[in-house]
Amino acid sequence: MEIRYSTHPQDAKYYTTEELREEFLIPQVFIPGEIKLVYSHVDRMIAGGACPTDKPLQLEAGKEIGADFFLARREMGVINIGGKGTVKLDGEEYVLESRDGLYVGMGIKEVIFESEDPEKPAKFYINSAPAHATYPTVKIEISKANPNRLGSLAQSNKRTIYQYVHPAVCKSCQLVMGLTILEPNNMWNTMPCHTHERRMEVYLYFDMEEDTRVIHFMGEPSETRHVVMKNEQAIISPSWSIHSGVGTSSYTFIWGMAGENQTFDDMDHVSMEDFK
Repeated sequence: MEIRYSTHPQDAKYYTTEELREEFLIPQVFIPGEIKLVYSHVDRMIAGGACPTDKPLQLEAGKEIGADFFLARREMGVINIGGKGTVKLDGEEYVLESRDGLYVGMGIKEVIFESEDPEKPAKFYINSAPAHATYPTVKIEISKANPNRLGSLAQSNKRTIYQYVHPAVCKSCQLVMGLTILEPNNMWNTMPCHTHERRMEVYLYFDMEEDTRVIHFMGEPSETRHVVMKNEQAIISPSWSIHSGVGTSSYTFIWGMAGENQTFDDMDHVSMEDFK
């Protein structure tokens, strides 16, 4: 498990491109046959991926968690973006097709990820946040997620936000998680942009070709920076940072949030006049 510490916005103003990527970008989320996790001190969110191939992968706590098992004091959201796979929770199996999600409550001791076909492995994307109570585990197909249609063709940002781990779908302590699909020929996500002082966010971009990119904008609204991102890369967004992107071609992204509340529209909108 990799550790990332919090960054003050005044310091981030002076980062080089390489330093910006080292602090915020998760360059490889899915490593075949491994579990890759990044522990961010921004609201203590853990983000990463499990990509089982020829054998199951078990989620371990590690000393970074400071507990006997991973979900001793945490909750977790999982969305599969790969082949068909299974998540075993204390012996109970949940089969996840591509785009299926899972909320896992605090207290589950054994978490095992497995792919049905090692040649077409599952890619389980994971977000985990500290928890204060135990809520039931819930499987969430995309058809059961809460759709929220936003944007317009005129602004090139027409999209559907599918809320998976969200009060409209299931109970959780603080974790909120979902998937956004842009309509054909729409390139922008979350523009006009916003911040949310009370929550952080992590983005995973995927469904991209090898030679396409997403230009992810971050930083304070009056002091923006950008990070060029490839398929299946993730980026950490602190509460003081905007988080918008534009692609050279079509893409999909998963967002996950943790922090003070779960109110989806608790955000501070940024006027284009203040966007610099």
